[in-house]
Amino acid sequence: MKIFAFINQKGGVGKTTAAINLARALSLKNYKILLVDFDPQANAGSGLGIRVNKKESIYQAILENNCEKFIKNPYPNLYLLPSSIDLVGLEVELINLPKREYILKNLLEQSHFNSSSLKAFFDFIFIDSPPSLSLITVNVLTACEGVIIPLQCEYYALEGLSLLVRTIRGIKKKLNPDLVLFGLILIMYDSRNKLSYEVAEEAKKHFKWIVFETIIPRSVKVSEAPSFGKSVLDYDKNNKASFAFIKLAEEFLERLKIYKKF
Repeated sequence: MKIFAFINQKGGVGKTTAAINLARALSLKNYKILLVDFDPQANAGSGLGIRVNKKESIYQAILENNCEKFIKNPYPNLYLLPSSIDLVGLEVELINLPKREYILKNLLEQSHFNSSSLKAFFDFIFIDSPPSLSLITVNVLTACEGVIIPLQCEYYALEGLSLLVRTIRGIKKKLNPDLVLFGLILIMYDSRNKLSYEVAEEAKKHFKWIVFETIIPRSVKVSEAPSFGKSVLDYDKNNKASFAFIKLAEEFLERLKIYKKF
């Protein structure tokens, strides 16, 4: 399993934060990571200090059916295929295309980097998806092998979780039989807040089989880091959230050895 999607149809739940910082934590352990920003908001790019226009983004890569020349390298071992606002129009453009659900999958399978296929060159490919259950998100779920759900420790985030899991199962049944629900990350956890505790316990009760033991605490440093174009691990390596992401990376690697199929 090499390609993982970070999915949640609700916005503001820490999806991009989880993707960036888990990718960075793994890169610090000498794994080569490609972070694919497939969200028109392009937050994964700005969060790593990279801003691009449509001629340098995944939108143009799809038009050319090759992403090699658009891949950036903001940190050692961490690479980024950036997005742009032009991706908004992609959904309309895809409607009448045959096999429109497989556009992203085909791009990742057919593209090369440094004379190797993407899957051969990179240890892991992470896809940051938009906060919706759109055709773009369907493309993400069709392209990936494992799904990681970041769950903000608040009531509304928990409320839509069952619907999201049903959607993932539907994609597995109809479009991607190899899809695995790999993990659920509890993020933005505030130990002083009773609601955070209750949401975490409820998630563990109903989704115990996928919840990561490592919980990412709420920290102002995590919120500040993107404004400096950095991961929290580079912005403040001694922060409690930085330590949590390092621990999460270790748990991620361990789970790969024993994962259960969805």
